[in-house]
Amino acid sequence: MFGMAMISPDLFSSVWRWREAVLGFFFALCGLFWAVSQQGVLAVIGTSLTIVGALIIFAGIQRTRFRVRAEGPGHVQIGDRMIIYYGRQDGGTIAVDALESVQLDATARPACWILKEVGGLPLSVPTNAQNAEKLFDVFASLEGIRTKNMLSTLRSNPDAPVPIWDASQRRLH
Repeated sequence: MFGMAMISPDLFSSVWRWREAVLGFFFALCGLFWAVSQQGVLAVIGTSLTIVGALIIFAGIQRTRFRVRAEGPGHVQIGDRMIIYYGRQDGGTIAVDALESVQLDATARPACWILKEVGGLPLSVPTNAQNAEKLFDVFASLEGIRTKNMLSTLRSNPDAPVPIWDASQRRLH
């Protein structure tokens, strides 16, 4: 019987971390096969599928760079344009539309996203909290944010808090 017993936990964890990029690779591979082996409508569909697969690979690589091991404190939920963080000793909610700024504090242990809301208290969300990777979609939807710079800042482990996005400037990283 083939199943989880046949796959080492480390291999499964690595593949699961790259799941979007792997899915995009299979889309692109199937599309490329159709594009070169078929004619007419199937060749056009294959070309389109190859392009879609390449876009999924690109998005998957970005998501993988954002994703860290979810072994940290707390749990993140996203719903109805709200970010909800349940921590062991703290937590809170913040409206995405009311976000004023996003900072990365890599000096905290564990590293945290500092989310500030207009007229509210800052919400500190560990980068390794469960479901923290869902923040990527929220951050990517912020007007003017540069996801490439955000991802490189996340990987660089800066020695001071770094502003990632600010509503008043609409662009930092």
